Amino acid sequence: MTGASATAVEDGTFRNEDWYAEEITSRAYTRCSFAEIDLTESVTRGAVFVDCSFGNVRFNASKHTDSAFTGCTFTRCNFFDVEFEGCKLVGSTFVECVLRPMRVLGGDWSFAGLTGADLRGSSFQDVRLREADLIGANCEDAVFLDTDLSGAQLHGSKFARTDLQGSDLSAFDPFNVELTGAIIGAAQAAVLAQALGLEVR
Repeated sequence: MTGASATAVEDGTFRNEDWYAEEITSRAYTRCSFAEIDLTESVTRGAVFVDCSFGNVRFNASKHTDSAFTGCTFTRCNFFDVEFEGCKLVGSTFVECVLRPMRVLGGDWSFAGLTGADLRGSSFQDVRLREADLIGANCEDAVFLDTDLSGAQLHGSKFARTDLQGSDLSAFDPFNVELTGAIIGAAQAAVLAQALGLEVR
């Protein structure tokens, strides 16, 4: 448990450790490597992870509040039933991760790399996803309420039956994004109509 209890760690390596239900509060990790760590049902509050790498880490049913994972890389990690509230994941990348269902309330996920991510049934509310990479992502039956998706890369992504009310859809190209059955408001409909070259009066 040394790594979980340390106040500040730089360039540390943690492997095959059991941090099940661990409470990680106001701790900082910089350029650290985490491999085969069990963080199931763990809780972070005000924790900071900068430029860290996570490989085969189990985050299942964990909850993160006002924590930061900036510039981090997650590879083959499991985020089943994870909650993020007011967290910062700017510039972090997810590769071959299980990301559903995931609940995100508030926070900044700008420039996050979610290429090809399976986000079906996940929920994002009042989240900043500006310029995030969602190319080829499957966001069907998900919720993106009041979310800033401006500048996001969305080519080939799927938002069928997704609740997009209140979100910035200025980056959506209806020719390259699947939107069948998506729920939007009147103002958003006008934005998409203009993207289709229609004149809204």
